[in-house]
Amino acid sequence: MKPKLERLLITGAAGALGAHCRQNVGHLAKILRVSDRLEITREGSATQNDTEEIIQCDLADAAAVQELVKGCDGILHFGGQATESNWKFVRDSNIEGMYNLYEAARQQECKRIFYASSIHAIGYHSPNTVIDDSATIRPDTLYGASKAFGEALARMYFEKFNIETACVRIASCQPEPKNHRMLSTWFSYDDLVRLVTSVFEAPVLGCPIIYGVSNNQRRWADNTAASFLSWSPQDNAELHRNRLDQAMEQPPSTSDDFNFIGGPYVSFGIIPEEDEHQ
Repeated sequence: MKPKLERLLITGAAGALGAHCRQNVGHLAKILRVSDRLEITREGSATQNDTEEIIQCDLADAAAVQELVKGCDGILHFGGQATESNWKFVRDSNIEGMYNLYEAARQQECKRIFYASSIHAIGYHSPNTVIDDSATIRPDTLYGASKAFGEALARMYFEKFNIETACVRIASCQPEPKNHRMLSTWFSYDDLVRLVTSVFEAPVLGCPIIYGVSNNQRRWADNTAASFLSWSPQDNAELHRNRLDQAMEQPPSTSDDFNFIGGPYVSFGIIPEEDEHQ
């Protein structure tokens, strides 16, 4: 099949999810442009050298992001602070960086983005009830609040400038479930690639909220609102239950793991700024 995109940018390509997609979404574009604030080498490439471009870029640098996005007609956005941190790291990567990316997309006329949001934008909801795209924002951390900001920014750029974005609230994206909580939150690498493919192959995308969760028996996410996509998650964490039961004890029913979608993140405090004089 002929690639739909001329050039697909993957931000955060040195991270686990970005690196995996770098290996597995080359069919979507004639050229993959991969970027991270960390150095990226050719060793992780699954494409020929003439079909991949490597650009090191800090998303907090607005001018550099303009150059990064130039010539791209799709963005797979994993870049930014990937977990809770102090406000400076969260702000620079997930607030300033997100604005810089969308402003560059507007000016460079890039019209479709896969935004790796997070379930931590709604972390205080209970996993004991099914929730859909209408769930209220209830972030569990500064990180979660920054992801909620990203969703709001994506919506504004869609309404004003028709930049389509899939806001994907990624849960526990791992090669396999690591604990009992992930029996409900697991998002397999294969299901991630299937979703990325669906997002960039859809004739019309809009700005949907999608839960990045596999077809788990215990899932709490309702993706009916995204049923217009061809995506259908295939993997089920329940197949790993016996392995987890043998490897570790299940947390008590009163633990954060089973009472909040955000799990242990709801108990995190505010991480203080680093003392520059130490």
